[in-house]
Amino acid sequence: MERRHHSQSHSQRQQRRNHFSSSSSSSSNQSRSNNRFSFPKSSSSSSSSSANDVRDRRRETQEEKQEEAIVGTCPFMCPEAERLQRQRLRDLAVFERLHGDPRNSSPALAVKKFCRTMSAKEVRASDVRPLPVLEETLNYLLSLLDSTEHPFEVIHDFVFDRTRSVRQDLIMQNIVNDKAINMFEKIVKFHVISHHKLRSSCSSSSISPLHYLNLEQLTKALTSLYNLYEANRSSKPIHEKEAEFRSFYVLLHLDSNGQPVGESLSLWFRHVPSPIIKSKEMWFARQALRYFQMGNYRRFLSTVAAEASYLQYCIIEPYIDEVRSLALCCIHNCCYKLHPYPLGHLSKVLMMEESDVELFCNAYGLQTCIDEVGNKLLPTKQTTFCRPKGGLQNYSFLGFQQLGRQIEL
Repeated sequence: MERRHHSQSHSQRQQRRNHFSSSSSSSSNQSRSNNRFSFPKSSSSSSSSSANDVRDRRRETQEEKQEEAIVGTCPFMCPEAERLQRQRLRDLAVFERLHGDPRNSSPALAVKKFCRTMSAKEVRASDVRPLPVLEETLNYLLSLLDSTEHPFEVIHDFVFDRTRSVRQDLIMQNIVNDKAINMFEKIVKFHVISHHKLRSSCSSSSISPLHYLNLEQLTKALTSLYNLYEANRSSKPIHEKEAEFRSFYVLLHLDSNGQPVGESLSLWFRHVPSPIIKSKEMWFARQALRYFQMGNYRRFLSTVAAEASYLQYCIIEPYIDEVRSLALCCIHNCCYKLHPYPLGHLSKVLMMEESDVELFCNAYGLQTCIDEVGNKLLPTKQTTFCRPKGGLQNYSFLGFQQLGRQIEL
């Protein structure tokens, strides 16, 4: 029996290492003993039996994590041994080079790289950064986003890797307190804003893989953040920013044919507290999803303009032109068979500048004309409408002006 129990515990630990981003961590004995690390599973048994099962799983998980957790002692953003080795190998990112020298760095510049195979049993405490150092490291990394010296995709590549390492150090130490929540929220913000900026910063084909990888890590960071919320539920029923961050998961399901983002919404909603379901942030996300799936372009665009936060818009933005495409197709087929359609009115429907509307229509094979008083129109009976084979340029969204253009990380 003891051998079988030991084997099961070892198997559980190995599974968590292989999927580290789905678990969370704690920096103190008190937080380790009061928290849990995963959503309770749905069951057909009675509610009391399910509660007992959850408590048993929580207790076993806590005991195992107490055994596995280490307390980091590294005082620098990058362990000295790693920094010296990467200097010898000339493996320094542009942000880590002292005076631009690819062979030289310093403790103030070098940041620990993410290592996929690292686990708590395979590292020394001197290679793991404690919470205060991790906070300083994350703040330094996010400060680089304001740099204008390098293209955003270059900055993103560096911050993307180093924030994964920050998450890894938090998880190996089982840090699951409020400070960890705050750090994960900042990391999620970084990935959400990157979701928007990577699309608008350049139009090369290489952006697609970057989008894919960023979305993948956004999903993992969100899962870890939700686990942290649950782990601290006894001390704080609802966290200050939880409703908005929960809404991101719903908005990421706008594209049902895109990259999977976790379990289905019907299952996911079972774990969401009732006050979050009733919040204005979640109401907006569910309405936006509903209008998008119905093809109600008017309500979708107007709701986004009126209700979306900046971060919510960053997730929705890639779908704005898809909705506009649907709107133009419907208007072309149904709305102006007998009379030309004013571009000024179409501008209000699509929430675009009138000059952008003309370019948008041209991209879909539709020509415009000018009437006797100078108003631009879509002529009737055009048979050249077709969806562009290549990608569209990025068009402005007038509702975006209401959302604010900056957000503090």
